[in-house]
Amino acid sequence: MESQKKFRSVLLFGPPGVGKGTQGAILGSVPGFFHLSVGDVFRSIDIGSDDGQEVYRYSSQGQLVPDELTVKIWKKALHAYEALTRYKPREDILILDGIPRNVAQTELVKDHLEILQVINLQCSDEEEMIHRMRRRAIRENRADDANEDVIRNRFKVFREKSSAVLECYPSEIISTVNANGSPAEVLKRILDAVVPVQNKHFRENV
Repeated sequence: MESQKKFRSVLLFGPPGVGKGTQGAILGSVPGFFHLSVGDVFRSIDIGSDDGQEVYRYSSQGQLVPDELTVKIWKKALHAYEALTRYKPREDILILDGIPRNVAQTELVKDHLEILQVINLQCSDEEEMIHRMRRRAIRENRADDANEDVIRNRFKVFREKSSAVLECYPSEIISTVNANGSPAEVLKRILDAVVPVQNKHFRENV
């Protein structure tokens, strides 16, 4: 029986509003990287479907979508992009954004992912991140980000359930990146960490 292939990946990690989606989208535009945001996958789901109803029920309250449902939807989207050849695993490093989000999810995806690097984005001002998320909610009509109580609950969930994800990976592959500053400034710091990873991947696959 053929062994399960693993997707070589870089994990963007950090609290809500820290800029994972912005930086992931920028990286995803660079040849050799493919960005898959779980949040974008969830928002693209037909709200009338069973999966869509379940996702909305949790996300609208600032709660994490159940792990099994999250992983099932994520895998379905990933394989769809692969089938469309928008994502080419042999050539592209997968930029993860929003998964794994807790320790249980790291177990659920470990047979599918080879995590090459974890970019741990840190922002010193939680209130600034909350303000940033509310601005984004207005600009992008994101109902789930508009309610401040929901936003604050997301930070609480992150502290209680998500932060322990870092303990699941070896310290030598974790790069802590200061997320304060302009998007270009933060991108430069991320590239300092991920370019060597991409170079190694490229050399092994030419």
